[in-house]
Amino acid sequence: MHCTRKIDDDIIYVGADNRRLKLFEAVYPVPRGVSYNSYLILDEKTALIDTADRAVTDVFIENIEHTLEGRDLDYLIVQHMEPDHSATLIDVLLRHPECTVVCNKMTFDMIRAFKGMEVKALTVKEGDKLELGKHAITFISAPMVHWPEVMVSYESLTGTLFSADAFGSFGALNGALFADEVDFDRDHLDEARRYYCNIVGKYGMQVEKLLGKVNTLDIKRICPLHGFVWREKIDYYVNKYMLWSGYKPEKQGVVIAYASVYGNTENVANILACRLRERGIECVMHDVSVSWHSSIIADCFKYSHLVFASMTYNGGVFVNMENLLHDLAAHALKGRKIALIESGSWAISAAKGMREILSPLKDTEFISDDITFKSSPTEGIGEAIDALADRVAETM
Repeated sequence: MHCTRKIDDDIIYVGADNRRLKLFEAVYPVPRGVSYNSYLILDEKTALIDTADRAVTDVFIENIEHTLEGRDLDYLIVQHMEPDHSATLIDVLLRHPECTVVCNKMTFDMIRAFKGMEVKALTVKEGDKLELGKHAITFISAPMVHWPEVMVSYESLTGTLFSADAFGSFGALNGALFADEVDFDRDHLDEARRYYCNIVGKYGMQVEKLLGKVNTLDIKRICPLHGFVWREKIDYYVNKYMLWSGYKPEKQGVVIAYASVYGNTENVANILACRLRERGIECVMHDVSVSWHSSIIADCFKYSHLVFASMTYNGGVFVNMENLLHDLAAHALKGRKIALIESGSWAISAAKGMREILSPLKDTEFISDDITFKSSPTEGIGEAIDALADRVAETM
């Protein structure tokens, strides 16, 4: 049976939740699932905004057919060709051969590459407008948010921005389509941040360009391809994107990420956390072998100061720490204050390797000498930890 929700009388949500997916894009855990959002506009002409992942084909197609009530599907607007939004494109076109695909030139080429077939297409570029009747859609280019072909669509009658992967979030909707139907800040902001930082975070400059374009529009509603629809407090979420895209920390505080096999490096990390708390400094801790790296990266975007502590392993950085730091560097985080802690029983060299990975990040400041200890921490290391805590406090 169909499962749809009205956004207004003429715009219907026809997407679906997937709670069985374990890894989004085969790398990011999604314990609360994910939504694949699609929207159908009913006017003199009908238009479907993007399709959905193969995993939800049956309910997605049923949602479309129930909403159309026997009407033709005139247009299928393809904003983004990533398969979680285009896998069912052919399923829709097989049921609606009358349909014209509306896309830009790069998307048209990707349809050929992914689907191996020609489609009836109307190619558009930035500023072009599609008239449906009383509804009119203007197309806005959004390259590298987060694929090069991406565009977003602005519907002027209702002030609706169909934002593709921008303003999205991990998590199934669980019936609550609108962000104001949940306590978003308490229950969903962390997953929205984790989504942004890991999926889009590398492309801050491109996101800022898109924000510059959409900020000139009268936006009353944002409809992303994942996560909740925004119809209230839109500035709240836009401001989050302005912070994240500019790599500005949301909070003054410290992320302590450590790699420890036998507990000695963890012990030092815990001591540092205590000393920071004694100075009134908020901190969060992650064992890099236990925490999802996507969660650590999200916290690194959130907080102003980062401390990485690793034992020396095979003459270098412990493998899970090394992987995390390479991932963090790939997401182009900048403007953070960083300190390093290393340990080992001989030939200690972890800090050197960590510094080499992190040094290319723009506007990065290493705020103290590296703390080094051999085998297990002794009382003498307490002074170095106190000095680091003081230095963090000074640079807040």
